[in-house]
Amino acid sequence: MKNLFLLLLVLNFSAHAQWVELLNGSDLTGWKASENPSSFQVKDGELRIAGPRGHLFYEGPVGNHTFQNFEVKALVKTYPGANSGLYVCTAFQSNDWPSQGHEIQVNNSHTDWRRTASLYGIIDTAEKLVHDEEWFELYVKVDGKHITTKINGRTVVEYDEPADKKRIQPGTIAIQAHDPNSRIAYKSVQVKLN
Repeated sequence: MKNLFLLLLVLNFSAHAQWVELLNGSDLTGWKASENPSSFQVKDGELRIAGPRGHLFYEGPVGNHTFQNFEVKALVKTYPGANSGLYVCTAFQSNDWPSQGHEIQVNNSHTDWRRTASLYGIIDTAEKLVHDEEWFELYVKVDGKHITTKINGRTVVEYDEPADKKRIQPGTIAIQAHDPNSRIAYKSVQVKLN
């Protein structure tokens, strides 16, 4: 019985230590859109975003779509003037901007000065680290009350949430459609549970 327990423990640990793809490249299985679901389409293996404001929340089976200590990495391409965001520690809501969790900005040339990998409204950077129409990796790690963001391996934000704040909590991830003039593509969104 002890050996079976140890085997199950090892299998559980290894399952949690691997990257798991959340986009299947053919449809939106495992995801649920809020307002304006037509802003999110899958074509040629990519999640393409264009249209009015909406958010696409992960509601699939990985981690029962409730992540606590985790890493997420996304392969993203923006087009000129585009704005999007990758939310962490959030929860589905049917309209408006998500009120739970944090938005990691995706913006290389939109009129909003906050650039990609900013922890929106908390620690913002105006530095443009990647260009439109080029694929880049956006990485986020949530470890307890600490968030790290990176672009192509370069650290942009290190943030420790104060004890009196409650925005970092177990939750899902979401992808933002910001406005009708913002075109963005996501080729991969992977999560690793720690």
